[in-house]
Amino acid sequence: MIYMFLADGFEEVEALCPLDILRRAGLEVTTVGIGGKDVIRGAHGIIVHADIPDVMYRDSSPDMLILPGGMPGSKNLDESRIVDSALRAASRKGAYLAAICAAPMVLGKRGYLEGKRAVCFPGFEEYLTGATVDVESTVVRDGNIITAKGMGAAFDFGLELVRCFKDDGTAEKVKESVFAK
Repeated sequence: MIYMFLADGFEEVEALCPLDILRRAGLEVTTVGIGGKDVIRGAHGIIVHADIPDVMYRDSSPDMLILPGGMPGSKNLDESRIVDSALRAASRKGAYLAAICAAPMVLGKRGYLEGKRAVCFPGFEEYLTGATVDVESTVVRDGNIITAKGMGAAFDFGLELVRCFKDDGTAEKVKESVFAK
């Protein structure tokens, strides 16, 4: 199962664009509201109803966890015991850990980026502990870690997440389906 954690102050495009792309590719994604809530307010006041509040999260072997960025959303993810526990379980399994914008700091502070190439929103590099920071790329996949620079990379981030479970052809079909010809 794929889970996307949403905390108050998340960057809306960084969550909703990849979520939409994953679902267009036929992948099931459950959104999880941090703070025991199912109604989450984005950084720009957009309200999103999560599929479940974090207190209902019980998966001890997820296939992927996705952390959208934004502030204070990334900080709220970083402070969540449930996110921390979910990341530990996912890491033990070797599941995909995906984060965009400021959210790679959550992975970096916990050591999940050690020895990996990663990218983040400029200014958050200091939190990518042990990573080789790629300043040229907008999306980086290194093994089971997928990171992206920010909102402008949300579409490509979503396509890379699709590639984790489907083939390049599926990702290209999704890409083509959203562009008018």
